[in-house]
Amino acid sequence: MQSHANHPDNSTTINLSAIATAVNPQRLENDLATVARFGGRTDGGVTRLALDNNDVRARLWLIEQASTLGAKASVDAIGNVFLDVPGSDPRLSPVVTGSHLDSQPTGGKYDGALGVLAGLEALRALKQAGFTPRRSLSLVSWTNEEGARFSPGTSGSAVFCDVRSLDETRQVEDSDGISLGSALDTCLAELDAAGVPRRPLATPMHAFLELHIEQGPILERDGVSVGVVEGIQGVSWFEVTVSGSANHAGTTPRAMRRDALEGACALATALREATRDSEDRVRFTIGKFTVSPGSVNTIPDQVTFSIDLRHPEAATLKNLEATFSKLTQRSWAGCHATLIPLSRVEPVAFPATLTTLLDGTANELGLTAPRLVSGAFHDAIHLAKHCPTAMLFVPCRDGLSHHPDEHIELANAVVGTQLLAASLASLAQ
Repeated sequence: MQSHANHPDNSTTINLSAIATAVNPQRLENDLATVARFGGRTDGGVTRLALDNNDVRARLWLIEQASTLGAKASVDAIGNVFLDVPGSDPRLSPVVTGSHLDSQPTGGKYDGALGVLAGLEALRALKQAGFTPRRSLSLVSWTNEEGARFSPGTSGSAVFCDVRSLDETRQVEDSDGISLGSALDTCLAELDAAGVPRRPLATPMHAFLELHIEQGPILERDGVSVGVVEGIQGVSWFEVTVSGSANHAGTTPRAMRRDALEGACALATALREATRDSEDRVRFTIGKFTVSPGSVNTIPDQVTFSIDLRHPEAATLKNLEATFSKLTQRSWAGCHATLIPLSRVEPVAFPATLTTLLDGTANELGLTAPRLVSGAFHDAIHLAKHCPTAMLFVPCRDGLSHHPDEHIELANAVVGTQLLAASLASLAQ
């Protein structure tokens, strides 16, 4: 293992070996277990929805950790929680790491939480190794990344980066009619009572690094502990409605039917076939399918289904969207179809300056860290518009995520945290 890295901007030598060694596996494991109890389920998973009581308790626990770091905790108007460790030059913008603490309704222990807790352990390791940062270091837990309670997700990072407005985001309601703003105000009141000061949105950042579980099978398949993420693929969401005519199931001959379900199935098959590619890079998913009127003896007159379309190249997404538009203009089993775009997020390529730094730091630590592209959304997709941004992935068993059986090996989490800590040190100097 190479133990030192030289940085010509201030001729500082960083002992990467000491920083890596200072990462404490037991401490990281204990933190993961502690946070998993906030909303812990009997099946081993967690239910910690954005701004619910479990999420608030997890935030308060995180804030309590600030004192051991010599950090200052603060919260912004959308509820993002920051722990700031001061650098020797307060004029410089900070280096930031973090992820999110909210989960899916029946989620796992590591999605999001690992990135927050690895960031916490990285800051502890840097302090233990005697590292004094030139730039301030910050840990952040973003609000409502998952979007399981309040849709769409990545609310905290999107509002922070001015991708979405705070006022509009506050108006979003959950399935019980509770607005995000109302839940947020309850959360902020508890943080106010704990003495946590407010901070402004959109504060400058020198760089942002997010560590996350891969949520895919590549790293496990390749037998490596950590990967450097080159970017996040783009996504387009659509709603398709196929309209036919309701009639009696027992009396209407086939030739006289305008069966919306028959048309929808044919259209869905055509759309899926249009996305086949030899490299298997297109991701096409129909996740919702609603049949109306929903009677066992009535021919359906309307079917609505969703499309989640993803690809790392914007041009490919655009071409597929044009193909989808043409297909929905045809008649399907005598039925009319409409295609409504719901949202579009462009692919993000992380800057070579950061990915090269991560590559070099991994090499100095003697780690194999292959490049890969994220297929899932992360807060980093918005931060990339705000400051230089990159990500690290660690493998999860069978690529399984958003499930109580989500699992990572502690040894891999430690390696990822070591690379994160060393990279933060390099950036902070």
